[in-house]
Amino acid sequence: MKWTATKTFKAFSVALWDNNPISKQILGICSALAVTVQLKTAIVMGLSLTFVVSFSSLIISSMRNFIPRNIRIIVELAVIATLVILIDQILQAFLYNISKQLSVFVGLIITNCIVMGRAETYALANPPLRSFVDGIGNGLGYALILTSVAFIRELLGAGKLFGFAVIPPFFYDLGYANMGIMVLAPGAFIIIGLFAWLQNTVSKKT
Repeated sequence: MKWTATKTFKAFSVALWDNNPISKQILGICSALAVTVQLKTAIVMGLSLTFVVSFSSLIISSMRNFIPRNIRIIVELAVIATLVILIDQILQAFLYNISKQLSVFVGLIITNCIVMGRAETYALANPPLRSFVDGIGNGLGYALILTSVAFIRELLGAGKLFGFAVIPPFFYDLGYANMGIMVLAPGAFIIIGLFAWLQNTVSKKT
């Protein structure tokens, strides 16, 4: 199929909004609950997954005509695992503290449904550039929800952003208290549910 800029842009916009992996497909929920207590870990996790899903889609799409169907899953896992190891080593080298906070969740990108899903359903059936753009769209869609959830959770749960206090002590003197539920998994569930509701409502109006 001949490449067109319009189709490529559509692949990006659909992945970013219309078919957002978290709020629309309800994928990647485990990491969305685990790494969104702080904004900085959510941003790093979002960028890490964007790197992996975009470049794995590009590589797998480039090899799609040479991969035997009966071993395609093994090849996909090998490509994804190599990229995950690479990003994990980069994080340990340059962002060691955040790498420790993310713990096993960077490694679990290998089995993330978003990454495997794009490789299996999109990259194997589309040209490399379009697959790369689709991967970027899905990764940024994931990162957008992740950072939005983390912003709300850290602000309301701890009164901080990026670890710095942003709520003046004056409010605490007046009786304001941080919302403890926001630092727990139910708080993340509530926020993700609200995002899903908001997206469905806006999509119906448009």
